[in-house]
Amino acid sequence: MSEPTQAGAPSAPSAPENKAIPADEEGGGNGRRKRVLLGLTAVVLLCGLAWGVYDWLVLAHYEDTDNAYVQGNVVQITPQIGGTVTAIYADETDRVQAGAPLVKLDGADAELALAQAEAALGQTVRQVRTLYANNSALDAQVRLREADVAKARTQLATAEQDLARRQGLAGGGAVSGEELAHARAQVTAAQSMLKAAQAGVSAAQEQLASNQALTDGTPVAQHPSVLAAAAKLREAWLAAHRTVLPAPVSGYVGKRTVQLGQRVAAGTPLLTVVPLEQVWVDANFKENQLRRIHIGQPVRLTADAYGSKVEFDGTISGLGVSTGAASALLPAQNATGNWIKVVQRVPVRIALQPEQLKTHPLRVGLSMLARVDVSDQSGPELTDATRAEPRAKTAVFADAGQGAEQRVQQIIARNLGRAAAKGS
Repeated sequence: MSEPTQAGAPSAPSAPENKAIPADEEGGGNGRRKRVLLGLTAVVLLCGLAWGVYDWLVLAHYEDTDNAYVQGNVVQITPQIGGTVTAIYADETDRVQAGAPLVKLDGADAELALAQAEAALGQTVRQVRTLYANNSALDAQVRLREADVAKARTQLATAEQDLARRQGLAGGGAVSGEELAHARAQVTAAQSMLKAAQAGVSAAQEQLASNQALTDGTPVAQHPSVLAAAAKLREAWLAAHRTVLPAPVSGYVGKRTVQLGQRVAAGTPLLTVVPLEQVWVDANFKENQLRRIHIGQPVRLTADAYGSKVEFDGTISGLGVSTGAASALLPAQNATGNWIKVVQRVPVRIALQPEQLKTHPLRVGLSMLARVDVSDQSGPELTDATRAEPRAKTAVFADAGQGAEQRVQQIIARNLGRAAAKGS
């Protein structure tokens, strides 16, 4: 018989009762997990299917690259003659118009050379005039020598007749031997005078022919000596007017390296002018992208400078004929045994719309993102047309020699005498 517990003593804990858990509640966590996994799998499959459809319908028609940069004509301004810089009319970021002066060189030496060339031309014209004037003098001298020959022949005939008469009288003793010898001496002297006169005629004729060879068939203004002196004058004129360096194109001044007082030689780069309205884009595509890129395909471009909100419309205008590595200054050498294949890139030129460049100008060297629409692949891969017109040209230097020609004509006219002008 057990003893009763004392009042207030804690009672022993009772064993937990086993309660039955329903089967649906026991598998509820696994079922929920399976449903989540199935849902995620379905979402992934749907996303993959959507991406496949998007790639097939959209991306398959485009080729993209972010290896694209703005390029343009960077026109270097170089002097055609040497000199000291005395003025600089434009600085970096300035807008200049074609024909506007950019740099001026000291023209003292060129002006001195021009004055010497003008004096040399005038002296040459006067010397050539003397040649034409000598023709008349030499012709008169020939006629004078011919008159001397005629006179010598008359004297010889008289001396021969006198000798013959004395020889006929010498047989009868009417003429002394001394007188006969004197007659013979007269004949000999007349013969010598005739020979001398004939030699004088020959010499005068040779001088006349020689002088006429320098003057026949050409006027004074077209004489070779005058033309040579005129060419020297034109050369000096151009040198004197090349002391001012004009802008060959309209654009913005890029890099200026020239300073005041600097002594520059012909061909030294002084500054650059960039026509920003004529820029283009060189996009470097991978070689496995070229199979679908053809000339004439449209291109959408965005610049990091403006962001994705500003888009540029371009057109494929040409594909490079060599990869960037092949046209580099130091091409890669792949003949070693540890060669690793690297996907090459080929430059593709993209022409831009001038109207868009006016609204959003681009700078040379800016990064671009290019997307080419390759849906239409009917265009050629390489252009087969040759240019009939120059790619770029300037008319700034076309009229440089007009003032020189006018100056040459003025000097020739001033140094031509009235008589010489009539004879020429």
